[in-house]
Amino acid sequence: MGAVKSKRMPRAVREQQMLDAAVRTFGQRGYRAASMDEIAELAGVSKPLVYLYLNSKEDLFTACIRREAKALTTAVRAGVNADLPADRQLWEGLRAFFSHTARNPDAWAVLHLQARTHGEPFAAEVAAMREEMVAFVTGLILVAARDARRDPSLPEREVAGLAEGLVGAAEALAAWANATPGITARQAAATLMNFAWAGLGDLMEGRPWTPPKRTDDDGPAPRVTARAG
Repeated sequence: MGAVKSKRMPRAVREQQMLDAAVRTFGQRGYRAASMDEIAELAGVSKPLVYLYLNSKEDLFTACIRREAKALTTAVRAGVNADLPADRQLWEGLRAFFSHTARNPDAWAVLHLQARTHGEPFAAEVAAMREEMVAFVTGLILVAARDARRDPSLPEREVAGLAEGLVGAAEALAAWANATPGITARQAAATLMNFAWAGLGDLMEGRPWTPPKRTDDDGPAPRVTARAG
C-alpha cells in the first residue's frame, strides 16, 4: 500500500492561525519589537510561508487591525437588543464592549495603542473603526432622545459630542480595566454607566447641566482701575 498523504490545512484556516500569532506578538511586544521569525514560530509555520500569505510585516499588521476591529464592532452590535429601553441598550452595548476587550487584551492593545502610535496607514484603519463605533453610539443616544420625546431640543452637534465623549471614555476605561487586576467587564460597564447615564438621563428629561454665567474661557475679567483718593 502507498503512503497516506497528510491532510493539508485550508489556506483560510492557516491564515487565521498566522493572524492569531501576530496579534498575540504585536499586542505583547509592540509593532517595532515584534519579528516575523517570532510570529512564524508561534504560528508553527515557516517565515517564507508568512510572507507568501501576507506579503510583509506592514500588511500583516494591517490585516490584524482589520480583523480585530471588525470583531470588536460586531461584538458590540450583537450585544444590543433594539427592543430594550435606551438605558438597557447602552448598558448591554458597554458590557459587550468591555467583555470583548477583556477576553482579547492583545487585540485591544493592537487597536488602542500599537496602531495609533505608528502613523499611517495603521492609524487610519483604527479611525475608521472608531467612526463606526461613534455612529453606533450616536444612534443609541438618538433613540433615548426619541423615547423621551426630546428630539427637537437636542441639537445634532450635541449628540455627536456626547457620542465622542462616551466612546473616548470607554476606550480609556478598557485600557485601565485590562491593566488593573480584579476588574470585571461588568464592573467596568457599570462604572461608565454611573459616570455617563446619570447625566444623559437628566438631559433626556430636560434637566441639562448649565455652566455658570461666567467661565474661564469667556476671556479675561475686566480690569478694575483704582481711583486716586
